[in-house]
Amino acid sequence: MGRSKAKQHRKHLQHIRRRTAPGTAPGTLAVDPTASLSTIRVMAYSANEFFEEEHFSLQKLPELQNRFAVVWIDITGLGSRELMEDLTQRLKLHPLAMEDVVNVHQRSKADPYEDYLFIVARMLDDENTLMSEQISMFVKQGLVVSFQERPGDCWDPVRQRMRQARGRVRVCGADFLCYMLLDAIIDSYFPVVDRISEMIDEADDEILHDPDPLHIQKVHDIRSQLLSIRRSIRPHREMLNELIRDDHPLIQAETRVFFRDCYDHVIQVMDLVDTYRELTADLRDFYMSSVSNKMNEVMKVLTIISTIFIPLSFIAGIYGMNFDTDSPWNMPELGWRYGYPIVLSGMALLGFGLLFAFYRRKWL
Repeated sequence: MGRSKAKQHRKHLQHIRRRTAPGTAPGTLAVDPTASLSTIRVMAYSANEFFEEEHFSLQKLPELQNRFAVVWIDITGLGSRELMEDLTQRLKLHPLAMEDVVNVHQRSKADPYEDYLFIVARMLDDENTLMSEQISMFVKQGLVVSFQERPGDCWDPVRQRMRQARGRVRVCGADFLCYMLLDAIIDSYFPVVDRISEMIDEADDEILHDPDPLHIQKVHDIRSQLLSIRRSIRPHREMLNELIRDDHPLIQAETRVFFRDCYDHVIQVMDLVDTYRELTADLRDFYMSSVSNKMNEVMKVLTIISTIFIPLSFIAGIYGMNFDTDSPWNMPELGWRYGYPIVLSGMALLGFGLLFAFYRRKWL
């Protein structure tokens, strides 16, 4: 299973390589031909009104912006070049930012522009933690536009809060919506890290009771997952630090307090990941120590067996001297008709019995 995941990870890394050729003009939209077509979902709200629609048309956007305080456009799929160009023109987005949207190999970052913020975050794949998905967001006054590579995200609780008008979401601006989306992405790391913690405890018990080469492979897989999570979560610290530190007019002072809480969550995830990586290193040492102790036990038993057979070999040596059988004080077994086959059969049974005992003890 570990080799299969590693192979999938290599394929994923090949898939996210930059698709623009060297020397291509900056801002060129190199849309992935294998990406799914884009679908638009919109949610708009004010203190007392709420609107939601799937398969939204951008032609209705000015009407929504005039009617509602905040509009959230969520685009899933990056395979529609026409849509990307239309958004660039309608919202007057910088071509370099749109180029980063379709080239999904970006580190998490926050780039300020004149009248909007461009934010990149990474969301873990819940089924395969070796892969992560790039989430891009444009934050303007009263507008948030998010881009996802594929369907499925961690934002359903945010959508429910918006529908039910729970908390501060319906009375705050686009900056608070941006915070909630980023906070949901960061918080989605915690269940994955908790699941890895359970895997570490399970591997610890398995190595303690019966160390096996498969267990060290499992520990290696866990360590690879932790390394992938660390690569995904670490740039969020710099990105959130920029949102907190830089005095951008789109980020209100009261919202920066919430971004600081999100920053604390990133630090917690990083601390947990670093702790679990140290635990996996301890597990590898524990495995080697367990294997060494097991080998010492085997050598102890073999030493006991050798000690037992030393006197038996001494007796067999005496019988091998072949004294004359006429004397009543010499070896009567030498005169048996089937003595030789009986001795050979006894030796064979003894040898096979020892092999079977070694096999049952998993020494072979």
